[in-house]
Amino acid sequence: MLTYKSSGVDIDEGNRAVDLIKNKIKQTNDANVIGDLGNFSGLYSLGSFAGMKEPVILGATDGVGTKLMLAQMMDEHSTVGIDLVAMCVNDLICQGARPIFFLDYIATGKVVAEKIENIVSGIADGCLMSGCSLIGGETAEMPGMYGEDDYDLAGFAVGIADKEKIITGKDIKDSDKLIGISSSGVHSNGFSFVRKIFLEELKVKLEDKSEELGMTYGEALLTPTKIYVKLALELIEKFNIKGIAHITGGGIVENIVRVIPKGLGIDVDTKSWEKPPIFKMIEGLNLVDNRELHKSFNMGVGLVLIVDEKDEKEIIDYINERKDECEFVDDKYKDLMKDRAYSIGKVTKEHEGVELW
Repeated sequence: MLTYKSSGVDIDEGNRAVDLIKNKIKQTNDANVIGDLGNFSGLYSLGSFAGMKEPVILGATDGVGTKLMLAQMMDEHSTVGIDLVAMCVNDLICQGARPIFFLDYIATGKVVAEKIENIVSGIADGCLMSGCSLIGGETAEMPGMYGEDDYDLAGFAVGIADKEKIITGKDIKDSDKLIGISSSGVHSNGFSFVRKIFLEELKVKLEDKSEELGMTYGEALLTPTKIYVKLALELIEKFNIKGIAHITGGGIVENIVRVIPKGLGIDVDTKSWEKPPIFKMIEGLNLVDNRELHKSFNMGVGLVLIVDEKDEKEIIDYINERKDECEFVDDKYKDLMKDRAYSIGKVTKEHEGVELW
């Protein structure tokens, strides 16, 4: 007799994966989570936000892109879950929302319970780093659609903000300042370009150690995306933050102008911040011109704040003096995950778009 397993789908292995991850997921749940893993929906109470004048729900979704191909090549799956959460929650905070819960979707050619455990453990760590609860997800075994070792990830984050406190960028004006907050590396965009540079042009082996990077090429490229939630929420509480831009695909060139009112532009000094080793290496290759680099990658700036000129120094000092150890990443990544702030440019009425110095 034919069985579902004979077609390539192993329900028992899927159930084993759930058993391996349920305790890790439980660690992310706050007091607002209702019910338990296994319900058809994740339940989250908004009772603790009753004090808001007009609570607004915000949503964001994203994936990890072709960075997953490097994870699959290296058989290293413990960090891409952090990437998945980061790419979603870092978008939410750009409008001042506090992430409250997260859902994940994993599609794969063959479920291997231990691999799923690694991936979801990273997702749970990302949720703990951003203060949101992992309340549900889906693992889809799809033989024929994916190869046995292949998988893809999608994440869905929901946040909440009081309507009157949502950051819209409407008050941004000429002479406002841009504060760049350091990235941990490439984060989770531009990896088709990364593979072109490192694997096709330079023909590096991911397992080879690089003295310049202080780790293997593969480890450097799999450095987790930094999660800015706790820092951003602190800053919003203490200072007048007029605009926030998450620097993802499109880099500094395309992401900051998304939060700038029409009729204004920005000037950016690309030599004003310290770049992570991976970007120093890419720059030193002279394979890509400067504007293309800053349009393709974050180049060491993962989040940009737009603030009044009089507030800039106080905010930069606050970020640089703040101590927040990241306990959920491997020691080799700890220094890269620290937040460093730089004055990187200004808003101008002299032109629209972006000029790079």
